[in-house]
Amino acid sequence: MILEMKVPSPGESITEVEIATWLVQDGDYVEKDQAIAEVDSDKATLELPAEESGIITLKAEEGDAVAVGAVVCLIDTSAAKPAGDAPAKTEGKVEEKKPEAPKAAPVAEKTYASQTPSPAARKILDEKNIQPTDIAGTGKGGRITKDDAVNAVPSMGTPTGGSRGSERTKLSMLRRKVAERLVAAKNETAMLTTFNEVNMTPINTIRNQYKDEFKAKHNGVGLGYMSFFTKAVTRALQLYPDVNSMMDGDYKIAYDFVDISIAVSGPKGLMVPVVRNAENLTFRGVEAEIKRLALRARDGQITVDDMTGGTFTITNGGVFGSMLSTPIINPPQSGILGMHNIIERPIAVDGKVEIHPMMYVALSYDHRIIDGRESVGFLVAVKEALENPMELLLDNNPKKALEL
Repeated sequence: MILEMKVPSPGESITEVEIATWLVQDGDYVEKDQAIAEVDSDKATLELPAEESGIITLKAEEGDAVAVGAVVCLIDTSAAKPAGDAPAKTEGKVEEKKPEAPKAAPVAEKTYASQTPSPAARKILDEKNIQPTDIAGTGKGGRITKDDAVNAVPSMGTPTGGSRGSERTKLSMLRRKVAERLVAAKNETAMLTTFNEVNMTPINTIRNQYKDEFKAKHNGVGLGYMSFFTKAVTRALQLYPDVNSMMDGDYKIAYDFVDISIAVSGPKGLMVPVVRNAENLTFRGVEAEIKRLALRARDGQITVDDMTGGTFTITNGGVFGSMLSTPIINPPQSGILGMHNIIERPIAVDGKVEIHPMMYVALSYDHRIIDGRESVGFLVAVKEALENPMELLLDNNPKKALEL
């Protein structure tokens, strides 16, 4: 029996996928549920499992865009599994005839005339600072003519003998979609960025005091910076709900929940999985969910559902060493918070200069729906919570808030 394998729907609104990689070859025997291909949609990379066991015949090439529901391969379910992996035997050996090496074409001997430009050509070459030996003449006997000198282009640098190769590769469907959305965000929103700085000393003090106990208590889940930032953002979004809303034509959609999109780097590029109802999660809940989603992204197991939705985004360029940036809004959201690296810098504290670990934070927002008062107020609220976490995030009871 010949089974036609069709492209399943990865999610709503997705009409086609791209064959990223075939994990098997044409004519291979595959087992049921074996991953036979990786397919890219505009939201995620997914594995395509074999529906039955048998000999496979591929019907699409890598890089092909295939509509959802189209046949991508055939599986002959009546074929028996091969006994071994030994290559097929041949009846006889045919001696291959080695092709003769092509004879080198005769090289024309460079004559004196080919190196001697005409007087008019010599003047032009001197003005361009070009040596006659650097160009080929088209005149009789290879003589350099005036036209040769006029058309000669000065060398852009001294050849070093190093590699000057290039490679042209097609972007994955996911990467193309990310690029499309980023350009759309720049072109279709009134994006503006406001900045502030955060003294990370209070958070570092809490983490240093409780991180070992937190990790031991919660089965290896660490107490990182993301839970503090997520809790600070959810608090600020509740104080400034316009930042947690988005445009829909002539209407504004406001949400009474906070779904935080967390930008993470995966093997296929930037992924933005969503932490649902972050306003209801504890520190342990936030850290555990971020860890789960990050592992799924790293292992290529992230799904469309994991990345669908989100009312606000947090991105952390600091893990790569970024000191300051202007993050691009993740449409259709209206705001994104950029975290950056932590650097010890001198600041004024009560009239004295002290050294503290400082982080720049940036909020990019859609000015069509968020005014300056809301944007600046939101970022100040984030800063206040991060610089006074004991009172504003832990309710002056760290043991209870951290579930220790």
